[in-house]
Amino acid sequence: MTNPLLASHTLPPFSAIAAEQVTPAISELIEQGRAQLAQLLADLPSPSWNTLVAPLEEQGDKLDQAWAPVSHLNSVANSEELRKAYTESVALLTDYSTEFSQNEALYKAYQQLADSDEFAQLTQAQQQTINNALRDFRLGGVALNDADKKRFGDIQKRLSELSTQFSNNVLDATQAWFKQFDNADALAGLPESALAQAAQAAAQKGLSGYVITLDFPSYYAVIMYADNRALRQEIYTAYVTRASAAGKKADGSSAAEFDNTPLIAETLTLRHELAQLLGFASYAERSLASKMAESPAQVLQFLTELAQKSKHYAERDYAELREFAARNGCADVQAWDTTYYSEKLRVEKYSVSQEELRPYFPAEKVIAGMFEVVQRLFGIEVKQIAEFDTYHPDVRFYHIFKNGAQVASFYLDLFARDKKKGGAWMADCRVRRKTATGVQLPVAFLTCNFTPPVGTTPSLLTHDEVTTLFHEFGHGLHHMLTQIDVAAVSGINGVAWDAVELPSQFLENWCWEPEAIPLISGHYQTGEPLPQHLLDKMLAAKNFQSGLQMIRQIEFSLFDFRLHAEYNPAAPQSAQDVLNQVRAQVAVIKPPPFNRFENSFSHIFAGGYAAGYYSYKWAEVLSADAYSRFEEEGIFNAQTGESFLQEILQQGGSKAPMELFKNFRGREPEIDALLRHSGITGEAA
Repeated sequence: MTNPLLASHTLPPFSAIAAEQVTPAISELIEQGRAQLAQLLADLPSPSWNTLVAPLEEQGDKLDQAWAPVSHLNSVANSEELRKAYTESVALLTDYSTEFSQNEALYKAYQQLADSDEFAQLTQAQQQTINNALRDFRLGGVALNDADKKRFGDIQKRLSELSTQFSNNVLDATQAWFKQFDNADALAGLPESALAQAAQAAAQKGLSGYVITLDFPSYYAVIMYADNRALRQEIYTAYVTRASAAGKKADGSSAAEFDNTPLIAETLTLRHELAQLLGFASYAERSLASKMAESPAQVLQFLTELAQKSKHYAERDYAELREFAARNGCADVQAWDTTYYSEKLRVEKYSVSQEELRPYFPAEKVIAGMFEVVQRLFGIEVKQIAEFDTYHPDVRFYHIFKNGAQVASFYLDLFARDKKKGGAWMADCRVRRKTATGVQLPVAFLTCNFTPPVGTTPSLLTHDEVTTLFHEFGHGLHHMLTQIDVAAVSGINGVAWDAVELPSQFLENWCWEPEAIPLISGHYQTGEPLPQHLLDKMLAAKNFQSGLQMIRQIEFSLFDFRLHAEYNPAAPQSAQDVLNQVRAQVAVIKPPPFNRFENSFSHIFAGGYAAGYYSYKWAEVLSADAYSRFEEEGIFNAQTGESFLQEILQQGGSKAPMELFKNFRGREPEIDALLRHSGITGEAA
């Protein structure tokens, strides 16, 4: 039988993919790539775009098309067989990538093309692709001696294994713990939606009563609403010790086999060695070689200044919370109390709760409204397609049209379930590129972990989940609306990592706009849009505890960056020590000593954000300032929307992000809009 991963498909043939087909397919495609490269270099008179770059892009796309669905399935439909095949294939791909980037003959061919007369005749996207490739050859160790090249390759392979194992441990540790209740008494305070979900979780496990888990919707409902303080403490402890030596399973036994502590230590050691092989002082310096930020000092200064401007507001938020909790019988606020009392304080101050808003944001209405928002902004139309090959009944599929012509497609996988990695993300399935037969249209995977429908009640989203959906769709639009036809700089490819969050954070703004709220809200029983009095309260509460939220993100960003900037192999500090130092510097709420947040910080140990988590705040400056143009010209101003589409979304990585931003905004970004949007309006008192 033909291996479906080796056949040509417009879309992934999910129903035909089996775990045992993965490694043979990836192995064969890699061998094809090696043979093609050898042939290309042997036959190369003088390198040109058509004789060198185009054929390599074509072969690379074949490999990407086979790997994209496998990588996606490993995240959303995990199984032992698939995990094994994925891990084997990642090792093969890492080796292949390393030997490719260290191929001196190929590097010289690219350099020859960059120095040729033809280079000036190439498009901006083609020139950028070649310049990026030359940079990546240097970052891939092309200039190293043979012994160092081998060591570099070994490190890359091991780092890839560590990343995969880290992610697996977080997933396994999350799923190893759950708690069953015969009746709802111990769950007093939980809203009906959370109780229904807990009952459904019990039924899925073949148990009676109710089950709470460490999947985020379940965990968050307990930590926010459960009146039983001991239960909140228990689930908090289970959640923040996931993938650590202190982690526990459902039966109370140790889950230490999922401990990520040794993986973190080895990862940091190897990243530092990798950076030093390339001549960088630290992995943070290596990380910035392909980002907007110019130096570690600049990033640290940015984060420190933001902390100084925010900390007073965070301290004020926390003092208010402690005073409120004390008034309500909790004189010693602990980590498992803050979310619970924060929600009660929000209700008291603004008479609005996430649960009160939830009935007005059924997933179907939010999705339809989101499509209406982007239609008004960018002139695009989104249509659901009924017939498509899928991997789970929850998944939907859509086409995007502009001026009547199809420009992209995407899969939407909204709900939390067993064997699915937590969190929310966008990944590319197909990239836009010019082929021999026309233009290959981009396809995206959009994945969330929201509460699924329960019985006859549809999925109802909190407003936080609404903003998460808009955020991921913003990433998706960046990938899908590109007009760049060169794969390496098409969509999100080639975009500096600290600019890649601009479109996603930008789109979140429409979740708060009075003009947009009627489009994305409608009571699931009556269809009534969010009433004005609730909208007023929601907007009034928008910056509730924004100082605490800002400081929390700065804490994560500083921890990540200092971890990679200050690593000293002669006297390595543990990740926990660095985190403690950062908390002493900026944190307002100090977690308990047993908290092992870093052990499940997948963004930096399994998700590409190493020495780059600051990108969220860096890009937030860009997105808030970009949005301020809409505030000035009208939030549904079609001309402004078209300008953002043309200058930012369509350009992909073809130009430097600062150049694109200035083309849209008419100037360099300013921090004022971010502080204003966050309710942080003056210098720290």
